[in-house]
Amino acid sequence: MLRTLLNIIWFVFAGLGLFLGYALAGIICCLLIVTIPFGIASFRIAVYALWPFGRAVVDKQQSGVGEAFSLVGNVIWVIVAGWWLAIGHILTAIPLFVSIIGIPMGWANLKLIPVSLMPLGKEIVPSDALLPTYRRAA
Repeated sequence: MLRTLLNIIWFVFAGLGLFLGYALAGIICCLLIVTIPFGIASFRIAVYALWPFGRAVVDKQQSGVGEAFSLVGNVIWVIVAGWWLAIGHILTAIPLFVSIIGIPMGWANLKLIPVSLMPLGKEIVPSDALLPTYRRAA
């Protein structure tokens, strides 16, 4: 219930604008064949930025070669679109911090900045997946 309420408030005050920014970056990145992985990552994070509460970003398990490609790709991403998206997060966080009810959403917005700067090698999972599972005694 609380997640839904926070997601609705987030959608109105920050989520829709951030979603449009990520979607625009994804469309631009998909124009060239070489940058299609950036576009896919941008679309993935766009959906997360639209409705973030109840989900989390974690590092994806990769081999050494995959990590190297992610590192190089993230450097290119920062130059092409990452800075602009990070600035978008800062600009949408400021009005949220001004209102008392928006402070938690402002913090959530600032937590998205590292993902906006380095999206490759990240995975979005439900928050419940991060909790350890407990067996019920029979």
